[in-house]
Amino acid sequence: MRLHQLRIERGLSQERLAGAADITAFTYRKLEKGESNPGTPANPRLRTLVALASALEVELVALLPDGTPDVAVGR
Repeated sequence: MRLHQLRIERGLSQERLAGAADITAFTYRKLEKGESNPGTPANPRLRTLVALASALEVELVALLPDGTPDVAVGR
């Protein structure tokens, strides 16, 4: 996953990156694994993605998946 690769490239621990993004280490570990609960894909808030991008010093788009995600249209 991109989060893991970017974190390692910057020499950050999960705890340090989570702190820099003002999220819990538990939440960060789940995002790095790509799940929110076992068997459930991660669905982070935009605020969390922006904070992680800022902490990693990358553009927000660097954290987004390639291609068009499967997004349901809200009503």
